[in-house]
Amino acid sequence: MSTPRNPFTSSWAGNSDTRQHPPGTLSYVAGASDDPLAFVTIPALLDAAVAGHGAADAAIFAVDGERLTWHDLKRRSDEVAAALLALGIRKGNRVGIWAPNRVEWVLAQFGTARIGAILVNINPAYRTSELEYALNKVRCRALIMARSLKSSDYVAMLRELAPEIDRPAVAGELLESRRLPHLKHVIVLDDRKPGARNDLPARATRFADFLKQPGPAQFQRLDGLSAELDPDQPINIQFTSGTTGAPKGATLTHFNIVNNARYVARAMRLTERDRLAIPVPLYHCFGMVMGVLACTSTGAAMVFPGEAFDPRDTLAALDRHRCTAVHGVPTMFIAMLAHPDFAQFDLSSMRTGIMAGAPCPTETMRQVLSAMHMPEVTIAYGMTETSPVSFQSSVDDPLERRVSTVGRIQPHVEVKVIDAEGRIVPVGQQGELCTRGYSVMRGYWEDDERTRDAIDEAGWMHTGDLATIDAEGYCNIVGRVKDMLIRGGENVYPREIEEFLFRHPKVQAAQVFGVPDPKYGEEVAAWIVLKPGVTAVADEIREFCRGQIAHYKVPRHIEFVAELPVTVTGKPQKFIMREAMMKKLGLAEIKSA
Repeated sequence: MSTPRNPFTSSWAGNSDTRQHPPGTLSYVAGASDDPLAFVTIPALLDAAVAGHGAADAAIFAVDGERLTWHDLKRRSDEVAAALLALGIRKGNRVGIWAPNRVEWVLAQFGTARIGAILVNINPAYRTSELEYALNKVRCRALIMARSLKSSDYVAMLRELAPEIDRPAVAGELLESRRLPHLKHVIVLDDRKPGARNDLPARATRFADFLKQPGPAQFQRLDGLSAELDPDQPINIQFTSGTTGAPKGATLTHFNIVNNARYVARAMRLTERDRLAIPVPLYHCFGMVMGVLACTSTGAAMVFPGEAFDPRDTLAALDRHRCTAVHGVPTMFIAMLAHPDFAQFDLSSMRTGIMAGAPCPTETMRQVLSAMHMPEVTIAYGMTETSPVSFQSSVDDPLERRVSTVGRIQPHVEVKVIDAEGRIVPVGQQGELCTRGYSVMRGYWEDDERTRDAIDEAGWMHTGDLATIDAEGYCNIVGRVKDMLIRGGENVYPREIEEFLFRHPKVQAAQVFGVPDPKYGEEVAAWIVLKPGVTAVADEIREFCRGQIAHYKVPRHIEFVAELPVTVTGKPQKFIMREAMMKKLGLAEIKSA
């Protein structure tokens, strides 16, 4: 095999700050174009990392004690690719991954990309109804899944949806499920807890046995299949909820996420000398793009503190593995700073990282810079549909800018702020943020109507976020056009929860909204009107939700009211509900960027 050519020929890890200011008096900015976009695939990105850094650490899984070099990562992801071929998986087939942060997740990410299969990220917090919808929406042919995570028994949930998985297996016979008609293969990861049972449903395959299936023929096909891949082809589907209730499958290409990872890494000045801790979930762009692919684009080592975020495990990993960077949502940084053992850990090697996913409280940012030794921490803003980052602060931006804005425009991206009529507003005036460029998704999977609602004919992605852009090009997110709230980095769409609450036999009407929360940034609140003649308590509503919708969507604050405040046209006035709820709970707005 010939040595792959490194596609990155420019000095894109350099120190120059060429991001653009608004060219005039209107809120429009365009990112620098000095570093050309890389028209390469994910397998080509990994090949370049192997060629440049082969024997260096690529991925460290702190809890398991597993350490992979770039050569190891390439070899083991090829094993997954060949095993998928042996199952009959082909380019364009959808392969689901429903698991926490484990080595198999990263192997699946690169293994599916190697053959052009589309990886479908399933949120580890999903329950049965959400899993069923996601698998059927994109017609997943195979599912790689963990057995459990914390209180979630994934195997039990799958059995509920597809009891056929326990029928005696016949050699060569594929799974046939009434509720999951497209799913033919289930691969289950071993439970590594001491004493855990690792028995399987009859028609599921243990991951280790899955890897034994391919022969030389499958491995020999890999280079040819990768060479035929087009960077513009879809390679990843991530579900993001919508105000109409049903989740939407944002479809991303190699070109989308490879380049976004490169520019995210550039903003942090990430190099092969860095070691980035990734406690954020891999199912999200934060983990798989801003983490895994950003490291791959530079040769930086990835350090995974655990299967899911734990503040002490993360601090221990930063110390033990001499990490120089860490990613997290503000909630994670708050938890680490507040941990009683915080002072026991040596964080002197730390330098940078990204805080994103939710507004960052100013005081938290100041503590991260000082107590966590992260003077070059950056703030990033984006959305899954834009691969994800559009704005990011620089490592040398003044502190005031990093605590009060989300930075400036990323390379090769355009952004404008518009009013309700679609006109670009003057600099400093708020309006809806729209993004255009290489980072905009292909669309929502097989959902042309909602794709057209999001991306206009000129290619602008309408984010739904209210923002301002100042004369120096710094962006500040000031609210949301729609009523989405962000709880601990998770996007929560009230309509989805409202529709679920309507299923309760006692609920006549419900409105869901966010209220400030010092730990999570925002918390879910609900105002409920009961049907005549019935009574209910808040715990009854919460119990109805548990196990049916993700835990972060279950309302924490519930108020039973006789009627909802509405406009003269009957539209609910959530701002009135929010203000009343804040007053009752004694809450105040949290100062943030």
